[in-house]
Amino acid sequence: MRKTSTAPVIAAVDGSGGGLRALDWAWDAARRRAAPLRVVHVRQYAAWGQADVLVAGPPEAEGDPVIDDVRTRLAERTGGPAVEYVALEGVPGAVLPELGADAQLLVLGSRGRGGFAGLLLGSNGLATARDATCPVVVVPPPDRDRGAAHAVRTEGEHGDRSAEPGPRVVVGLHADSPDTAVLAFAFAEAARRGARVHAIAAYPWPTYTWSAPGQPVPPAVDQGAVEQEIRAIAEGFLAPHRERHPGIRADAEVLPGDAAGHVVAASRDADLVVVGRHRRRLLAPARMMGSVTQAVLLHAASPVAVVPPAPPE
Repeated sequence: MRKTSTAPVIAAVDGSGGGLRALDWAWDAARRRAAPLRVVHVRQYAAWGQADVLVAGPPEAEGDPVIDDVRTRLAERTGGPAVEYVALEGVPGAVLPELGADAQLLVLGSRGRGGFAGLLLGSNGLATARDATCPVVVVPPPDRDRGAAHAVRTEGEHGDRSAEPGPRVVVGLHADSPDTAVLAFAFAEAARRGARVHAIAAYPWPTYTWSAPGQPVPPAVDQGAVEQEIRAIAEGFLAPHRERHPGIRADAEVLPGDAAGHVVAASRDADLVVVGRHRRRLLAPARMMGSVTQAVLLHAASPVAVVPPAPPE
């Protein structure tokens, strides 16, 4: 096993098809980043009450059938990253987030067991995306596009807008509170993939006020003016990232309505969707994941990167 000081890309595998999709995506991501790949299998054998205990297996994780299958799968690949294999014991939802402390990226697959076809992430994936200190990429099943197509049909005129052909990294842009870490990650990934950045800034519309009898009153604000203002704000936030990546084309799309629905609709045929996790707030200091991010994780047709907020300066 070749040692390196570069932080690894971690692929979480569990013997499922979702784990193998995560493995393939992580292998390619490590190659693009010139980083080592660490393949981790968390065996859920820990006793109740010991969720935070990590028990590392031998360096090559010999005797773990999941690791052995992965080793065989990767044996014939050439020109890729250095690979190490690790077996751990514990509850995946507690163990996986801790692995992000010394990783530059953590990749896992969708493996929920919910009653709805679109809800395929599962509690371990949600916990990892919420709690890991590094960006987390969740790779959906290949048939997830049906869910995205349904989202497009229910989003109406704007959500049915077809995407321009070519490699694309979609990023959700909160015009009122953008996170520089999210935009930086999206531009860096676009540069690695020779893709354009498709930034989506959504604003709530229509808005209503209430009259004295309790009847909604149509907005007096000009929608065109609102859209123009949001576009100007979005372009301002994109400007420094365009300067750092002059070869990357970045388009801002400003849309009214549900942000999650627009991002999910844009995920069709995208290489990657990038969303922020959530900032900690004074009255809610624990790590959180916003409703838009959670909806995108559950329904997007492309892999989704959840980026933790930039540390305070």
